[in-house]
Amino acid sequence: MNSTGPTLLLRDVSKRFGSVVALRDGQLTLEPGSIHALVGENGAGKSTLVKIIAGVIQRDSGVFELEGAPVNFKTTAESKASGIAVIYQEPTLFPDLSVTENVFMGRQPVGRFGRIDRAGMRSQVVELLDRLGVSIDPDRPAQGLSIADQQIIEIAKAISLDAKAVLMDEPTAALSGVEVDRLFAVARGLRDEGRALAFISHRFDEVFALCDTITVMRDGSYISTQPIAQTSVPQIVRLMVGRDVKELFPKVEAPIGQTRLEVKSLSSPGVFDSIDFEVKAGEIVALSGLVGAGRSEVARAIFGVDPYTTGQVLVDGQPLPPGSPTAAIKAGLALVPEDRRLQGLVMDQSIASNVTDVIRRRLTRASVITRRRENIAAGTWAEALEIKCAALDSAAGTLSGGNQQKLVLAKWLASQPKILIIDEPTRGIDVGTKSEVHRRMSELAGQGIAILMISSELPEVLGMADRVLVMREGRLTAQFSRAEATADAVMFASTHALKEVA
Repeated sequence: MNSTGPTLLLRDVSKRFGSVVALRDGQLTLEPGSIHALVGENGAGKSTLVKIIAGVIQRDSGVFELEGAPVNFKTTAESKASGIAVIYQEPTLFPDLSVTENVFMGRQPVGRFGRIDRAGMRSQVVELLDRLGVSIDPDRPAQGLSIADQQIIEIAKAISLDAKAVLMDEPTAALSGVEVDRLFAVARGLRDEGRALAFISHRFDEVFALCDTITVMRDGSYISTQPIAQTSVPQIVRLMVGRDVKELFPKVEAPIGQTRLEVKSLSSPGVFDSIDFEVKAGEIVALSGLVGAGRSEVARAIFGVDPYTTGQVLVDGQPLPPGSPTAAIKAGLALVPEDRRLQGLVMDQSIASNVTDVIRRRLTRASVITRRRENIAAGTWAEALEIKCAALDSAAGTLSGGNQQKLVLAKWLASQPKILIIDEPTRGIDVGTKSEVHRRMSELAGQGIAILMISSELPEVLGMADRVLVMREGRLTAQFSRAEATADAVMFASTHALKEVA
């Protein structure tokens, strides 16, 4: 390992896609034996910088050096061969191959007579996993592994290649608290071996707990680099957005009206049991709990996507037929799912088409919907939610994560719902967009919409909810008013078996 200078250095790096400038002044320096945070709003240029390092795209100009030598990776294979490893939020392993085969894919060691040395491969993987302090069966197929275990396998692969620099791009977005702790222990172990690490995340608590140095980007440009110990979250936020975000949770008190949504004794064996609650007009009710507690499954059952065996869902006092999203939409429900890319949007369709997806029948005349009518309807909501896009006929997949989230909101708000169920409203989006989404939620509540919010972020739960319901292992364990809800109380209810909510 090189210890006399930076492991990886980028300076004055630019990248343009046609008329769009993705990177004006990208800069990043990774030192050996250090974990370096890279932060910025969606669209700040972080992903473009990572893609240049990974060999997915090539820079237009600027300096790119690895251990002091100029490099210009034209392929991902070149980047990997030079000692660069990128660990993504959702790894892409071969599901039918074993853990061992995935680690050595494309470079299996060969023994006598030209045969693959399977015993040798397995032995090396066992050693790698032991070195990382994790227990994963090297012979099991990758299919069915948790995201956390898949990331560990990618890290094992990186170590087997003797990676000099490891970049982790939003690695904790889908992990539980225990899995995050394990990943951080592995990251610290890699740092202590003298490797250079980059950690890209929107979660400031994790950044400040794990990293030694932090670089901020904004609008495709480098802003600053400083030791973590010499800065603070408010300072970083100010640098990221170019202004003070005085109120990340702009909750405005709204008049609470009649009961809109009632859930009575809802049960699905092995998933959730005896779920009872209500949400009133103008109220934001948070459904909190650890990952796997059954919160998303309850939301999907209410909307008719998932089945339930017993219980009832009522809207304005009227029973809602189970298993029918169409009936739910007609009754005034809207569901913004957790996975916006797979469940919320059609990524290769236009922005306008996605916005009007739910209301298409309203816009149709004589079985025909014109592009003009579609664009007028979509434009209203794109403007209202300040969706940043080149054009309404651009594909949804071209938007940043934050703008995709706003696009899903636009799609459902266009249906003029009475009840909005929103699952992880700000997962994976930057701090500035979080504030915008929270402001919009507060405005919707003020308009009399009943909101059921599912969130794993405790500050969001405490900052936005009028009431907090806590789930643990498929059951409701506690209920708190806004005044009663504290971080300690909600976390305790999430992790301990309490008397269930009556």
